[in-house]
Amino acid sequence: MSLDTPNAFADEENILLHTALFKQVSPAEAEELLPHLHRASFDKGEYIFSEGATDHRMYLLERGRVKLIRTSADNRVQLLSIHASGEVLGEIPVFDPNGGPRTASAVAMSNGTHVAWLERDALFAWLDEHPRVAIDMLQVMANRQRANNERISDLVFMDVPARLAKTLLNLGSRFGEPVEEGLKVPHDLTQEELAQLVGSSRETVNKALMDFSNRGWIARDGRSIVIFQPGMLIRRSRR
Repeated sequence: MSLDTPNAFADEENILLHTALFKQVSPAEAEELLPHLHRASFDKGEYIFSEGATDHRMYLLERGRVKLIRTSADNRVQLLSIHASGEVLGEIPVFDPNGGPRTASAVAMSNGTHVAWLERDALFAWLDEHPRVAIDMLQVMANRQRANNERISDLVFMDVPARLAKTLLNLGSRFGEPVEEGLKVPHDLTQEELAQLVGSSRETVNKALMDFSNRGWIARDGRSIVIFQPGMLIRRSRR
C-alpha cells in the first residue's frame, strides 16, 4: 500500500459524485466531505482491509477491481463478490451500531488500485447536516441486500450451469468489452475463484464451461471469456 497526497484527485473530480451511495448528492454537498477523504493505492494481492478488523472506515473504489473474500477456520478461502470503480466497500461496520468486526477481506485484483476512505465520525457529522442523503444511502444498501438475497436463492434453487450462465452475464454486463466475435469478459479470475463465485467446485464449473463452449455459446481465452450467444446464456440461466 502507498498513501497518496491527501485529497489530491485525478482530473480534480470529486470521486463521491461517481459512487452509488452519493449519486444524489449535489456537488456543493459533496465538496464538504473532501477535507475528510484519505486516499491510498494498492498493488495486486494487497489487502485493503481484513476480515475481523474493527476500524470504522467506508471505502470508495476509485480505480481498479477489488474482490471480497472470507477465510474459514481451516484456511479455506471463499470469493464473495467483485467490485469495480465507483462502488462502495466496507460499509457494514460503519453503519453497524456495534462498529464491527469486518465480515470479509478486500483484496486488490490489479496493480494501481486506488481507493479513498471516510472515517465514520466524519461521515455521520456530515449526515447530520444533510439527513436526506441518508435515505438515498438506505435505498442503495437495500438494493445490495436484495442482490445478496437473490444470490442465496440462486444457490438453493438453480443448478450449477444456470448459476454459471447468470454469473457470466453479470460479469459481461459489468466488465465486458465488445469485440468482433462478441463480448469479451476479462474476469482475471483463476478457475478456483470463478468456481467460488458460482458457488460450486472447480470440476463442476469447468464441465459446465466446456459444455457452453461445445455448444458455441462462449470461448475461453486465458482469464477471459468471449460470449458469442448471450441469448442462450440468458435462456439457460432461467431453466
